[in-house]
Amino acid sequence: MRRKVIAGNWKMNMLPNEAIEYIQNFENLVKDTKNEVILCVPYIDLFYCLMNVQGTNIKIGAQNMHWEDNGAYTGEISPKMLKSIGVEYVIIGHSERRSYYAETDETVNKKVKSAFENDLKPIVCVGETLEQRERGEAEKIITTQIRLDLEGLTKEQVKNTIIAYEPIWAIGTGKTATSEDANNAIKAIRNEILKIYGEDVANSVIIQYGGSVKSSNAKELFATSDIDGGLVGGASLNPIEFSKIVNYDK
Repeated sequence: MRRKVIAGNWKMNMLPNEAIEYIQNFENLVKDTKNEVILCVPYIDLFYCLMNVQGTNIKIGAQNMHWEDNGAYTGEISPKMLKSIGVEYVIIGHSERRSYYAETDETVNKKVKSAFENDLKPIVCVGETLEQRERGEAEKIITTQIRLDLEGLTKEQVKNTIIAYEPIWAIGTGKTATSEDANNAIKAIRNEILKIYGEDVANSVIIQYGGSVKSSNAKELFATSDIDGGLVGGASLNPIEFSKIVNYDK
């Protein structure tokens, strides 16, 4: 039985004092959950959050990283830097990174490999645009992304990758894929992994749904056969609302 992993992506929000206050309000609300809880926070909040989640069941992740360990890459953060302060997870290939900062499947693949080399757990994002969906290309787009983003990984590494299916048209728009559509897309991703890496890997890999997840739809989404939790954007900025998503099964 795959575990449910529910990650909050704060994006470019929360000053350090706000992050500390959030965790103080949030930790008791999720302390009894059986689900895995991750907060992916801005770089300036990482250290403060790591200090404040000690002794709790909350994990901390970054929202991006470079694939090199060091070098002349002004403004970038390396996987070694993240690991050195105790970060466990990192989001790679979010659609906003792909759309606004020219991320490609090639750079995503480099980052995923580098994450594993540095003992970080990648949350790899895939998803189609509304135009691609309307042209009937959604499955082709997401399965191609999966092949390219995970290329060259071992079976064990793929098993330990978290994949987030995030239809781009549903991110921050208030639109949500129906639970059936989301589950079918994730089944297609799992089937692609089955073809390449085998049944054991396909049955083990965690695949989340992301795209306007909120407390009112979390239970329906997460109760489906193949959705293993969520990557939650806007709703994760409110500790009470996000705790309801984490505790969807209570």
